[in-house]
Amino acid sequence: MKLALILNVIDPKIGGVMIMGDRGTGKSTIVRALVDLLPSIEVVEGDPYNSDPKNPELMSDDVLEKIKEKKEIKTKTIKTPMIDLPLGATEDRVCGTIDIEKAISEGKKAFEPGLLAQANRGILYVDEVNLLDDHLVDVLLDSAASGWNTVEREGISICHPSRFILIGSGNPEEGELRPQLLDRFGMHAQIKTIKEPNLRVKIVQQRELFEKNPKLFIEKYQPEQEKLTKKIIKAREKLKETNINYNLLEKISKTCSELNVDGLRGDMVTSRAAKALAAFENREEVTEKDIFTIITLCLRHRLRKDPLESIDSGIKVQETFKKVFLY
Repeated sequence: MKLALILNVIDPKIGGVMIMGDRGTGKSTIVRALVDLLPSIEVVEGDPYNSDPKNPELMSDDVLEKIKEKKEIKTKTIKTPMIDLPLGATEDRVCGTIDIEKAISEGKKAFEPGLLAQANRGILYVDEVNLLDDHLVDVLLDSAASGWNTVEREGISICHPSRFILIGSGNPEEGELRPQLLDRFGMHAQIKTIKEPNLRVKIVQQRELFEKNPKLFIEKYQPEQEKLTKKIIKAREKLKETNINYNLLEKISKTCSELNVDGLRGDMVTSRAAKALAAFENREEVTEKDIFTIITLCLRHRLRKDPLESIDSGIKVQETFKKVFLY
């Protein structure tokens, strides 16, 4: 799970992470801690979309207009946004609303930005995503894939940048996501409760230490945290130089084909994740080991469900990988 989250931070185009696991296994805790690893971002002051002052693709229309008119743009540095999406959120709260009355009376597009605007260039986290209305999940996945959110009301249309890392978590006991929605998540991590008593005791003790003195606990791990942040920043830059040779790409596609994976998302996500892992380990070439490390995370949730199948989907992916890559 930690690896899947870090790789998405290095390359957000991987397409987010779906985390499924038993209740009380720390899924939400880890996701919410992820934001502390992310470097600060520079945004345009007073802009509700966290517009990037240097990249036109990540700017709102208002900022683009100011640049065309050569007006001065003030900037500020903020912490990478982490937005929690509540289960009871309405579509208007998520996407934003257009003030029709103001539009008619003043002839101006009056837009009230929603959570997708706040999450631009950050992380959008949905706990219990399998309990969220399907149409809202569709909206989130469309925005995450296209990088834009479009709101249409009464013939008025507003479009703004909305690029974020979508992270969903849930408990399989409460129901699975529809396969076509599951397929849209780049990676899928499955979490099980730890069985070893000594590890369980260690987790309980760490929790107690944190509750006694949170400040001291955070300070203790701060150097390690800063080291990881630097590694992530370096990997983002290294990603541009990272390559995967044709032979490995062909084997990835053969593995997907052998597993009867529908569409080409599996092929693309696997090669992206492998490159992000190579960059994270400060290498320019992807190896077979990189692919083996991430292929289960990328393909497990894309396999067709067979009620008569006794083998776990993760093991099936690994066995097919060995058959394709090693023989």
